[in-house]
Amino acid sequence: MLYTLPELLAVLIVTCGIALQTVVGIGYGLVAAPLLYLINPVYVPGPVLLVGFGLALMMVIRERRALRWRRVMPAIIARVPGAWCGAALLVALPQYALSLFFGFSVLSAVLLSLWRFSIPTTPVSLTIGGFLSGVTGTATSVGGPPIALVYQQQDRITARSEIAAFLLIGTPVSILMLVLKGSLDWHTAHLSLKMLPGLFMGFFLARLIDGRLKPTSAKPLLLTVSGASALLVAIKGLIDWLGH
Repeated sequence: MLYTLPELLAVLIVTCGIALQTVVGIGYGLVAAPLLYLINPVYVPGPVLLVGFGLALMMVIRERRALRWRRVMPAIIARVPGAWCGAALLVALPQYALSLFFGFSVLSAVLLSLWRFSIPTTPVSLTIGGFLSGVTGTATSVGGPPIALVYQQQDRITARSEIAAFLLIGTPVSILMLVLKGSLDWHTAHLSLKMLPGLFMGFFLARLIDGRLKPTSAKPLLLTVSGASALLVAIKGLIDWLGH
């Protein structure tokens, strides 16, 4: 399989995002989605979601002993209407508006990730987090922060495993909604296939750095890169809007 330079760069971005997500618990969507969008908007949301499903599957297999499916179920159920709303937004908005929505959504996700307030992990908070994750995850492929916020008070292993379980079921729901809305095609699937090496390399890299890389030290860099790239996407959308 031949790769262009932008496609090789996309694989590198996915590798870094996957490694961060596997170690820290967030990072794949936040880092990869805005950077990939700047390379080519067609990477978002379809290919990012398809690769994200592969990551969720691998993490659930690895963390299966720490999983409590019953607790995360309200979030999974709420993801369905959220995903429908996200897919509807994707179809309804013009490209410049999508850039603005995407940029500001990721910036909001970065701010949410910095939020220190205590949110209890209850069925109500999981339902709200699951719905918001469905909207943003389907429209922008960045669905982790709303649900990660609900798990902020849980230990890292529990949060990592249950968020992975939520994404394992929730991501195919978002993909299905995109298919029904006509936002996924064979070109999208081909791009996803080319990004798969990044999934496996990132997961392997995470095994090497887990225990050496502290989440508290990685998170500021992760959020800085995410925020800066999201700001560039928003500025691009604003320029396109003014020139529209």
